[in-house]
Amino acid sequence: MGNPRKLRVIWCSKNKSDIRDAEMLARIGRFDPQLMYPIHHRGEQAHNDLELIKGRDILIRVRTQMVNHIRGAVKSMGERIPKCSLECFHKKAPKNISQSLKPAIEPLLETIERLTGQIKEYDKRIAKLSKKRYPETARLMQIKGVGPVTSLAFILTLEEPERFKKSRTVGAYLGLTPRRDQSGETDKQLRITKAGDTYLRQLLVNCVHHIMGPFGEESDLREFGMRIASRGGKNARRRAVVAVARKLAVLLHHLWVNGDEYIPLRKTATKKLAA
Repeated sequence: MGNPRKLRVIWCSKNKSDIRDAEMLARIGRFDPQLMYPIHHRGEQAHNDLELIKGRDILIRVRTQMVNHIRGAVKSMGERIPKCSLECFHKKAPKNISQSLKPAIEPLLETIERLTGQIKEYDKRIAKLSKKRYPETARLMQIKGVGPVTSLAFILTLEEPERFKKSRTVGAYLGLTPRRDQSGETDKQLRITKAGDTYLRQLLVNCVHHIMGPFGEESDLREFGMRIASRGGKNARRRAVVAVARKLAVLLHHLWVNGDEYIPLRKTATKKLAA
């Protein structure tokens, strides 16, 4: 099946009909099937399992919106709720809410408490599913900062690692490579394509924030990102995060296919052996 977003010659036609579309598809397929940009359809089981992760994400988004609303409402009254994790927000917030606001805020706090319990239940189900049906997630979680949600989402989104002949192509598949607009002596520096699955790309970026953050362990990924960020410039940190996310996607696919043991400082160890 061809990708309709790529076949502008069909959907931009001034005289479009089913008969003409079928004829054009046949002509393109006869000339070169790759011009149709074949689509890989996700299996039913993988689709159902992925909905488990996306359901958890929706609950987290709703809870975050409620927490932000409560913080804004309390702040407008001249008070402030101290910093705390979302998991314990419903316990610490009531102490800092004025009596006049409580009738409007308490129902939201009760909802946040229920959402937190449901999110924890999702986490248990995801962990159980990973161990039972997708044991290869353990290989991906060797990297500190990659948890059950990211590893399972990565496997369910790609589904078949053999689709990619080289691990490097995974970065482009997930939209983490720059767009290209080159002509003659002009070669523009453009942003990443943002193609592929948006949610998985967000998960990878979140993992990179942990890897490059204050609690990230020393590793080749961290050193690579810090080296790019140290070059300075307005967007150096952002470019570093995207570059590390692309490397992380490639590394996850490599671990998945080959089943290798993850060594955080592999390059450093290789240099020592060479010396």
